[in-house]
Amino acid sequence: MVTKTQSDERARPQSPRIDLGNGPLPRILIIEARYYGDIADALLGGARDELQNQGVAFDCITVPGALEIPLALSSAVADGLFRFSGPDAKKPLAYAGALALGCVIRGETAHFDIVANNANHWLMDVAVRHNIPVGNAILTVENEAQALARTEGNDNKGAQAARACLSLIAVARQRASASS
Repeated sequence: MVTKTQSDERARPQSPRIDLGNGPLPRILIIEARYYGDIADALLGGARDELQNQGVAFDCITVPGALEIPLALSSAVADGLFRFSGPDAKKPLAYAGALALGCVIRGETAHFDIVANNANHWLMDVAVRHNIPVGNAILTVENEAQALARTEGNDNKGAQAARACLSLIAVARQRASASS
């Protein structure tokens, strides 16, 4: 069982605002794996705080583990929730980007390698194939202590993934406005 430390309760300093241009604020799809509940809570808390600090709305869907995150993203694409090009490009977007939150902790078997490698490979495959800005906070660690260290304060990987996703959205918007 994971216990919260006092540092979990400290407020994280607000990071600088990301310039998302003059258009409407994006909406982000968070896909969180709940296999390790306390770690998932901490990653989601960091991501949520960062997105709220940036004034960005989000929705969250939950999957059992990290290996299911790429399929959840692919399903959202198949449902038309991300539209960046083609005849539907002018329709309102449901989501401008996605966050992947999860944790894979090494065990005694090779299962760690299978889950860690495939979750990250297929997540990036879907993101690159469909041009989706993705912030990746699927932790791959040796033990719970390492995972918890990556969910505290400014080092919260959920918050860092949110910033990365928003930065990719900003770059895409800058490219789009430059080519208009």
